[in-house]
Amino acid sequence: MLIPSATNLLEKARQAAKLCALSVLLGSVGVSAQAFDTSAKSAFVIDVGTGTVLLSKNADEPLPPASMSKLMTLYVAFEAIRKGQMSLDEKLPVSQHAMSYGGSTMFLDTTDRVRVEDLLRGIIVLSGNDACVVIAEALSPDGTEAGFARFMTQRAQKMGMTNSTFSNSNGWPAAGHLMSMRDLALLSRRLIEDFPEYYPMFAETEFEFDGRAPKNIQNRNPLLKLGIGADGLKTGHTQRAGYGLAGSAKQGDRRVVFVLSGMESSRERAEEAEAVVNWSFRQFSQKSIIKAGNQIAQADVWMGETPTVGLTSEQDVETLLPVLSDEEVNAEVVYNGPIEAPVKQGQKLAELVLMPEGMPETRIPLVAAHDVGPGGFVVRLQTATSIFLKRLRDNTEGAL
Repeated sequence: MLIPSATNLLEKARQAAKLCALSVLLGSVGVSAQAFDTSAKSAFVIDVGTGTVLLSKNADEPLPPASMSKLMTLYVAFEAIRKGQMSLDEKLPVSQHAMSYGGSTMFLDTTDRVRVEDLLRGIIVLSGNDACVVIAEALSPDGTEAGFARFMTQRAQKMGMTNSTFSNSNGWPAAGHLMSMRDLALLSRRLIEDFPEYYPMFAETEFEFDGRAPKNIQNRNPLLKLGIGADGLKTGHTQRAGYGLAGSAKQGDRRVVFVLSGMESSRERAEEAEAVVNWSFRQFSQKSIIKAGNQIAQADVWMGETPTVGLTSEQDVETLLPVLSDEEVNAEVVYNGPIEAPVKQGQKLAELVLMPEGMPETRIPLVAAHDVGPGGFVVRLQTATSIFLKRLRDNTEGAL
């Protein structure tokens, strides 16, 4: 018998089974999670530890972010301080352009030279539009706020924020100044994880800058004093965007990041944000379902010394489950197979798809548990024979 090449045989096999799926029973969820019925027009909630998305509503739609986009200005500023481009004690001048902004401000004027640390607190606590511009003009590639906005857009794209474009540094209503709620959540998480030394500023409830604006010293985040673990990040409001909040809360070892937008009042924003935090912590608990190195499934191997290879996770896998459910969850392993030998231990081969009822699926990479070398002549002969017999059966059935 003429044995076709391994490449041709593999292609024919993959044409017959382009996507293999192995049902892996890790259990079955007894009670599904109840979706949170938010009044926000757009929302995104993620459990940071497990990466589980708890709520997603119009989360990838680019929308006016209002002052929540100040988080991007802060991220760029923190990076610049870390790189030595700017220091906390450095004093920056205030331009006429910065002074001209209305809305939430520090009431800066062109006679001021303001410490960077005060400007950062002015942005975080007081939501100062003018403070953003002072920072922007200091760090801009061309010295202008517009140039800084272009740089912010480029930096955001590199961070994976693909639905974000900036026209200014502070969220002032402008054409093309847009962010998605998923992008804002990603940015919030990066601020928390990348700059732990500065993140405590977001929990400050007051900042009194030289006494010139006694009515503007309060942080607008409505959750900070409620004792529910909220510790930042930023509110936003314009007529077009409505009321929004990018926030985070931590209880025990769990942290959630949430973004809500499009609410009709500051009261609704406060009530909805508190409800989201309570729901996120009360309705879900973190549970371990897979230990690293434990084989959980097998994948077919093409022309290998063994017909299958074990699949395992390189890390312990934890997920969130509804608190009223048992500790089990349905799952499926998917891979593009059969997998051509040789296979190396640790080679990424598949994904484990966790599918708790009522919750978004989670995908976890799976790797080969051991090496599988190429098969010899007997394996090739057996494979060619099985394909020949299958074709023969198919032709016979087609002729009937």
